[in-house]
Amino acid sequence: MTAAAVKKTMRDAFIGKALEAMASEKDLYFLSADFGAPLLDKIRTEYPARFLNVGIAEQNLINVAAGMAFEGLTVHVYAISSFLATRAFEQVKINLSLHSQIRDVNVNMVGVGAGLSYDISGPTHHCLEDISVVNSLPGITIFSPSDWVLAEKFHAYALAHRTPKYLRLEGKPVPAIYDRRPEVRIEDCFCELQKGSDVCVVATGFMTHVALEAVKLAGEKGLKPGLVDLFLLKPLDGEKLLKTLSAYKTVITVEEGFIGAGGMDAIVLGLVNGSGLELKVRSLGFRNKFVFERGPREYLHSLYSLDAKSLAGLIEREARP
Repeated sequence: MTAAAVKKTMRDAFIGKALEAMASEKDLYFLSADFGAPLLDKIRTEYPARFLNVGIAEQNLINVAAGMAFEGLTVHVYAISSFLATRAFEQVKINLSLHSQIRDVNVNMVGVGAGLSYDISGPTHHCLEDISVVNSLPGITIFSPSDWVLAEKFHAYALAHRTPKYLRLEGKPVPAIYDRRPEVRIEDCFCELQKGSDVCVVATGFMTHVALEAVKLAGEKGLKPGLVDLFLLKPLDGEKLLKTLSAYKTVITVEEGFIGAGGMDAIVLGLVNGSGLELKVRSLGFRNKFVFERGPREYLHSLYSLDAKSLAGLIEREARP
């Protein structure tokens, strides 16, 4: 069985690398906001002095982690994305973002449940605003992987870069995209998974899997759209991304998040507008509306035209106006 056929959670991939690293990285600590995972039991058992459960207290989670980081330690904090990005916003702003401008603060915020990962749990657990919220703060890296291979790769990056980081991880198991692309590095920021003409889809996180299916459907109609997987949103190599997008006439951004609110679409649109490129940009996501409908992710996508069939239809309309 190939790696691509194996579905795996991003959290297990990242925590597995953390467990390996703790054997040699004596200053690496792992904190949880009463949020579990099977591999956390191994960390707690093998390194009890370097694991701490602060309880359901995300604000205190950041406070404790920041204090440890100020002493030169590297700290992973682990919680549900929707609570980590918003409930602890003030603590992230003051203790991590602000302080990172004057000192090293290596706190890695591992948020599980990006987008509609917790689909049937409703809008309290959906995480549609996290990119917008975290992107508003200076100095915080934003990592939005599409598969568990990238999540694994990011651990080495997290240790090497002593800045605050926000990891928005998919909550459900996903197949590998990058198992056959060992050359791809986190520092690349993105990968052009498919070169095409006229129309390019720029996706992030789980929506890259939907986009892969959509470009396949479009290909069956004789079209050849491009596909860019944007996984390191900040810091972003904007010059390199613009060079890639300049080969197209239209860009369609796709994300499980609010659009028109400072998210991934705003990052791409800001680059394009500041470049002078004559590129048309369309954005797909949730516009100023929480998702109250109940059902599995595929059903919710179909309601909001975020499914592969709808995206393929938009690609066709933009390629054949």
